[in-house]
Amino acid sequence: MEKGKAQKQEWLLFFYSAPSKPVSNRMRIWRMLVKAGAIQFKGSAYILPSSDDHYELFQWLVSSVAATQGEAAFVRVAGIETMKDAEIVGLFDQQREKEYLDLGNRLDAFQNRVGGVGKEAGTMDNKKIEEELNRFVKEFQDMGKIDFFCSKGRKELDKRLKALGNEIASRSRAESAQHAAEIVRRRAADYQGKRWVTRKRPFIDRMASAWLIQRFIDRKAAFGFIDESDVEGLDRDAIVFDMVGGEFTHVGELCTFEVLFKSFGLKDKALGVMSEIVHQLDLQDDKYRNPAAEGLREILDGIRKTVKDDHEALEKGMSIFEMFYAANR
Repeated sequence: MEKGKAQKQEWLLFFYSAPSKPVSNRMRIWRMLVKAGAIQFKGSAYILPSSDDHYELFQWLVSSVAATQGEAAFVRVAGIETMKDAEIVGLFDQQREKEYLDLGNRLDAFQNRVGGVGKEAGTMDNKKIEEELNRFVKEFQDMGKIDFFCSKGRKELDKRLKALGNEIASRSRAESAQHAAEIVRRRAADYQGKRWVTRKRPFIDRMASAWLIQRFIDRKAAFGFIDESDVEGLDRDAIVFDMVGGEFTHVGELCTFEVLFKSFGLKDKALGVMSEIVHQLDLQDDKYRNPAAEGLREILDGIRKTVKDDHEALEKGMSIFEMFYAANR
């Protein structure tokens, strides 16, 4: 190694031959190589930069090829006699550049389809725009894992995705602020001893909202369940929640629990965490990603599947949220 230069790059070369049938076996090996970022080298081999992970991958692939009655081997070399390391790196960069270019072209089509970020007009709402952008970001991140030498296309696309994400986030914040203005502040004193009515078969948002109502808004709340078609027949004293046209229900991108939380001006960090989790479970829009959410969903789903009476289901669900609140305080 020459003075002042980085340690010389080592390479792993993989060779294999598998029976032509069934085709699925050959395709499985090929997909594994492509997914790992290997490129076809000189027609008959696949090459990867040497690393412990790549070494382990090739060991596994040798066994996989042998299981198909084929043959495989791999070697680690300090260099290729007929090529400079920079030339080999260039082959990897060229492959990644093609993939980044394809992703960039699809990103162009996406922006054209939504009418351009930052414009008032568009063919998709912000929620769907964010979901699709997240898919682009995930694909870009996966590409980055096999962009071993950080090609130019990666840097350019990274800047573009970040700028696009910031613009979309800015639009979402503006929309959220608009929806927040639509939420009328209420006084808990005006909602005491009320009958709170919601849809039958209570689940996440209704269970959480009922718990929030009884715990922080109306200690003497009584709950009832009706079909959507029966709303018009209710007496005026009934408070409808989590139903279309209800006094407390979804507003914009907020679930009913969040609307209640904001309407009554509740201040509690644990409730803030819970509102994000309820939103995550109810709307599933990837706005929040708390790992505790899925475990909570399984418990509530178990209640729904094993309890047939709506009042019992609500009571059990509320008890779960009480324990969850205690754990987060």
